[in-house]
Parts: sequence; C-alpha cells; structure tokens
Amino acid sequence: MDQERLKKQIDFIVEIDKAKHILRRTVLMDKSRRENDAEHSWHLAVMAILLKEYAAEDVDLEKVLKMVLVHDLVEIDAGDTYCYDARANLDKRDRELCAADRLFAILPEDQEKEVRGLWEEFEDCTTPEAEFAASLDRLQPFLHNLYTDGHTWKNGVTSDMVRDRMAEIRSGAPELWEIVDRKIDECVKKGILKK
Repeated sequence: MDQERLKKQIDFIVEIDKAKHILRRTVLMDKSRRENDAEHSWHLAVMAILLKEYAAEDVDLEKVLKMVLVHDLVEIDAGDTYCYDARANLDKRDRELCAADRLFAILPEDQEKEVRGLWEEFEDCTTPEAEFAASLDRLQPFLHNLYTDGHTWKNGVTSDMVRDRMAEIRSGAPELWEIVDRKIDECVKKGILKK
C-alpha cells in the first residue's frame, strides 16, 4: 500500500466534506431550509440513473455520475453563485479555476487529472455526457422551483431568464425540454413566474 497516496486520498475526502456546508439558493421541496451542494450532487446522481433514457444521445452513465458528483466541489472555495445574479457571475469562472487548482491538487496526480478533467468536461459542455449532466443540473433546481411556488424566482426572475438558463436541456435532453417549456408557461399563468 502506498501510504502517501492513501493520505492524499483521505485528505481530499476530508476536504470535500465542506461541500455539505455550501448552501445554495434552492430550498428543499418542503421549504424547510436551503439545500447544500452535497445534497444537490446526490440528487443529480439519482436523477442521472432514473432519467438516462431521456439523454439526447447514448451516454456513459458512470461518467455522468462522476461528473455530477464532482461538478460543484469547486464551490468549497468559490462559493455558490446564484445563476440569475449577473454581477456575481462576472468573476465566477476565475474563482472556480483558482478553487480547482487548489482543491484537485490535493489528490494523487492521476486522480487529480481524472477529477479535474471531469470538472472541465462538465464546464465545457461539449460531450453528450456533459450535456446530459448539465441538463440535470438545470432541471433539478427548476423542479424545486415548481414545487416551492417559484421560491428562487421571486426576486424579479422572468420566464425568458428561466428559458435561457434551461438552454442546456434543449440539447442534452430534448424530451425533457418539452416538459420544462410547458411548465414555464404554466408558471407564468399561475403567477409563479413573471413574463
């Protein structure tokens, strides 16, 4: 057993426990509290298993699962950036790159390369796996908004803003996009979402 390798792996495991403390804007569906990054990633992993048949192309499920489990780890340092906050999003990429440099370097070199590669692939969103993973990443908080009467939409978010944010679903899971598009219209009619 390589003791140094194991130490690095355990150090990383301990470090990523901090994801449980990164609160997102999304509230749980029972509205009792805000969701954390670890819960979000777990939810995406289960969604990937259940909704794989709706991916635009055949995808490697194991790769999608890995992506959704590591995609937000950089938020341990960079924090969660509210998707509808234009100002906060200006430096998001820089903050996340710095976080990726520090965080993934904790791992042994081969695993650093693999995990960072998964994170970069998710961010670049150019493979079928990344497109599907990004679709799920958009769908999950959308569902939370549906079941919490638009909780995170109540600060001036419009239907056009939501449609723009959901764009990945159009390419990564087109059948799911049809449902999302209809639900956006329903939310406008119910007054949950501004036109």
